[in-house]
Formats: sequence, structure tokens, C-alpha cells
Amino acid sequence: MFRYLTAGESHGPALVGILDGLPAHLRLDVERINQTLARRQGGYGRGGRMKIERDEVEFLAGVRGSETLGSPVAVLVRNRDYENVRGLMDPITGAGKPLTNPRPGHADYAGALKYRQRDLRNVLERASARETAMRVCLGAICAQFLEALGITTRSYVHRIGDVVSPELEAFSQDDVEASDVRNPDQATEAKMIAAIDAAKAAGDTLGGVFVVRVDGVPVGIGSNRQPAQRLDGVLAGALMGMQTVKAVEVGLGADVAARPGSQAHDNFALEDGGVVRASNRAGGIEGGMSNGQPIVLRVSVKPIPTLMKALPSVNLHEQTDAPATIVRSDVCVVPAAGIVGEAMVRLALVAPVLEKYGGDSIEETLDNLRRANEAAGALFTPAKEGV
Repeated sequence: MFRYLTAGESHGPALVGILDGLPAHLRLDVERINQTLARRQGGYGRGGRMKIERDEVEFLAGVRGSETLGSPVAVLVRNRDYENVRGLMDPITGAGKPLTNPRPGHADYAGALKYRQRDLRNVLERASARETAMRVCLGAICAQFLEALGITTRSYVHRIGDVVSPELEAFSQDDVEASDVRNPDQATEAKMIAAIDAAKAAGDTLGGVFVVRVDGVPVGIGSNRQPAQRLDGVLAGALMGMQTVKAVEVGLGADVAARPGSQAHDNFALEDGGVVRASNRAGGIEGGMSNGQPIVLRVSVKPIPTLMKALPSVNLHEQTDAPATIVRSDVCVVPAAGIVGEAMVRLALVAPVLEKYGGDSIEETLDNLRRANEAAGALFTPAKEGV
């Protein structure tokens, strides 16, 4: 069974993660993992924290000679900003003036009541999106497992505020990464940057939409047998588990509700002896299972709740009206959220992929994949005359 865990606070000593269930003998490219961590730190509209951190993975267990051992993989990413706030955040001696004014839209208030914390810092430190650095790290490891099976994941920013990009059915990831807002259309990029600048000047924040595309997923990942096994539910649940995400759509998403059936589904046809589809309105998933088409996921991200022009709130200790707490923050995280979205999709895909193909070593997994493809290819092959 594949599973993962993360631990760590935003300004604590480090973030820690565990991957349990990866096959043995998967060769890891550490530089690629660090490059992915650096991608998460980029994007127009990020705050001053990104100038402090230089995220790099450190392996603690489960890897030897750059290959997985089949045992749990444990990794660490240090928080450089910890040294600036050690007095507040030291695990043993940390102390300081409590934060008392919850931010609308953040975990502060609900978390304080749930965990009976009088200092909101004890909630917001774990709720902070800094934790996603570890998800990206773990997702970058999973990417190398999935890519060994031919499965690749990429993303682009479709919307920031009221600026909407043209639909990009085909896009170069290099062009996406060359853009400060992770959108390769230059006219759209300029408008998105201007919108972020305007929000910053107003002390406000912006949300938006990013799109994740997964190519190379074999037919039949996921299942219609039980609700928790449906691949669209698995992927949507993983993405909804991200900070700031408020909606996930697969394929046409909400737009499918306004269409008749004749314009909602993907017709079958035969071409060069194989079965093809005329479109990909389903976003690569039908009946809770991958159908061989690219998986396309559209993810809506709310504006982050820390505004430099603070929203109205209350002081929970004094029971008085007060402005919400202001901490160092970003104006727009949508470009970085796309990187986290890629990681969440990768983390969510590993379990159903291993459920179908199994394998205690990567060699065994690949062998199982090969045999499954051969069996699927022969399933509808016409019988020869006389056989």
C-alpha cells in the first residue's frame, strides 16, 4: 500500500516527509527534485520569504546509491527562515506574544477552537502553504516513478483575477516555465502581471485557475467498483487538499451541465486499425477510470487571506473589533499553486497505478505493465481464419 505523510511548521527547523510503498531500484535524480522545488518558489506576485529560502532535498532513509531500497523513503527540507525566528519557534523553548486576530479565509479561527489554542500561531504555522514545499518534494520523487511508466504531468496558469487565457490544449512546458506567471501567451502574461501589480498597490490579493494535464496514463487506472476507488474522486480529493483550492473540474467540468448529451461526450471511431476519440470532453476519465486520453484538471484557487490592507476581524482575547493579523505574505500564488497541483496529482496517481501493476521492484512493475499492455492489445484482435 502506498501512502505519504508530511510534518513541519512554516517557520520551524525543517519540513519532513515520508513515502511508503515505492518499489525498490527506482533511480532518483536529485538535481531534478531540487529544480522542481525551485519552480515552486518562483512566479510573479510571490513575497519576501522566497528570497530567504533555497529549498533542497536531504535524504534520511530509504535510498542508497541514488536508488530506492523498497523501504520507506524519508526526506527533509530545511527552513532557512527558522534562524530569524528561533526565539518564537524553537521546539523546546519557543515563546512569544500570542497572535489573537484571525484572518477571514484562513484556518486561524476554526483551528484555534478545534485544537483549543489561545495563540493563533500554533494553528497558522502548520496551515501555512510553506508546507507545500514538502508535498512538491515528495511529488517530484513520485514523478520519476511515474515517468518510468511513461506517465508525465505538467501545468499552466489559465486565469489570474479577471484575466483569462486562451485555452491551451497543446503547450510547451519550456514556454510555460519561461513566463513569470506560467502562461506562454505573451499578451495574457502582460495583463496578468498588470493585474497583480494593481492588487499589490491596493493592498489586495488575487486568485485564479491553473490547469494540470497528465499524459501517458494507461486505460483502466482507478475503478468503478467502489466510490473511493474512482480516479476522478481520488484526483479531485488530492487537489482539494491543497491550501487555497476551492474547486476542481475534470474535462469540461461545470460546463458539461449546460450541454446536451450529443455535445458532452467523446465519440469513438476507427483509425489505422485502432480505436480513437474525436474529442476529450471527459478529461481522460470515464466511469471513474482512465480511458487513455490525457487527463485534464482545472483547479480554482482563492485569493490568499493575508491582505496588506487588513480585513475586518476581532481580537479573540479582548473580545473587541480589530483588523486581521498581517504577516509577511504573497499577492498571488496561482503560478506556484500549479507546481503544487502537479505534485498532488502525482502523489494521488501512484497508489492506483501500483494497485493495478504492483511490483516490489521497478523492474517487476515495468514487467507487469508490459504484460498488461500485451493482454489489452490482444483483447479485441480479430481471430485468424481457421483458428
